[in-house]
Amino acid sequence: MSTEQIRNIASRQPNFLALTPLIVFLLVYLVTSLIFNDFYKVPITVAFIVSAVYAVAITRKLTLNQRITRFSRGAGNKNIMLMIWIFVLAGAFAQSAKTTGGVQAAVDIALMVLPENFLLPGMFLTSCFISLAVGTSVGTIAALMPVAAGMASQTGIDTALMAGVITGGAYFGDNLSFISDTTVVATKTQGCMMKDKFRENFIIALPAALITAVIYFFLGRGYAVGVPQTDVEVIKILPYIAVLVLAVCGLNVLAVLFLGTVLAGLTGIFTGGYDFFGWLSEMSEGILGMSELIIVTLLAGGMLELIRYNGGMDYLVEKLCRKISGRRSAGFSIAALVFFADLCTANNTVAIITVGHPALKIAQKFGISPKRSASILDTFSCFAQGIIPYGAQMLLAAGLCKIAPSEITPYLFYPFLLGICASVAVFRK
Repeated sequence: MSTEQIRNIASRQPNFLALTPLIVFLLVYLVTSLIFNDFYKVPITVAFIVSAVYAVAITRKLTLNQRITRFSRGAGNKNIMLMIWIFVLAGAFAQSAKTTGGVQAAVDIALMVLPENFLLPGMFLTSCFISLAVGTSVGTIAALMPVAAGMASQTGIDTALMAGVITGGAYFGDNLSFISDTTVVATKTQGCMMKDKFRENFIIALPAALITAVIYFFLGRGYAVGVPQTDVEVIKILPYIAVLVLAVCGLNVLAVLFLGTVLAGLTGIFTGGYDFFGWLSEMSEGILGMSELIIVTLLAGGMLELIRYNGGMDYLVEKLCRKISGRRSAGFSIAALVFFADLCTANNTVAIITVGHPALKIAQKFGISPKRSASILDTFSCFAQGIIPYGAQMLLAAGLCKIAPSEITPYLFYPFLLGICASVAVFRK
């Protein structure tokens, strides 16, 4: 065994102090923003720098250079880098398609198709369907959010509200789809069939989705949605259609966004929206518009790696598993494990992988069926992912809409209702 491996084992003792960088972040960003009623008072990048520096400072048994190396290793994690590549291509695609008039064309068609007063629930159900088909919340947001932001601007709907509609719907498929990575990981770690876990989840997710659609219906009744008077250039929405079709066909999200960007550029050149070099400039502008999002993702990845390395996750597992007395408390312990794991990793798939084994042991010991434990892992990780302002989905949605992530949170009715419905299901069984 190498010296580095021995260090890793020695350092991963249960440790509450390891979790305090999250508390520092919440105090600096959320609490300050709430006190001053201004979510731009403390930039989220600054809040993460403060909490990341604190995480480095409290890391023990390593020199400063080793701490920075460990932090950088977390920032360069393959999941973090995948998110960044998605952000880069999403920015290029969104800006390229927007400049051609694609957003406006897509908005006009949506306004013609959706019934009066059904705009918000219609967009929510569209997001639910797309995410269920593609199995990825990030891909759904990347495809739909530019159109949703344009629709909000044209109709007078609060941009944060529209962002919440699309983001909430995106979590629906992320939690239920057969091709979602969370579904795959949850079923594999618990040893159950996907169809069994789907049935278990569907009973929980459907009421949450229906109640959410009703809420959005009433919230959208006050907005006058006029039918466009001009002819819609259908050719300009081809990039969006292509992105959705390719995603539904199961193509890798990076390939989808790359091909969508190319098609958007060709469409813009063909319709006279810009020339070739103008397209390159638009791509550059879109990518640069994601710079804050990319920086936050890197800082979060490094900080969360130090939390894991210092024993934060082990502390949660130890404390939550200590006082289990029956099936109900075992179910809530599994839920709490994956919930807090997601807070510490900002990735619901990684959170399920992290606590999958202890969750299986708890389930086996207290008679919880594999499909039940898999459902608990998936629903509560989705609940946690849906409310943290530093998750990939929230950061991408905020970046595409040019708003603060925390502005979207009050309108994420689906993740909160999913958490409530899942809690009721655990309590009843």
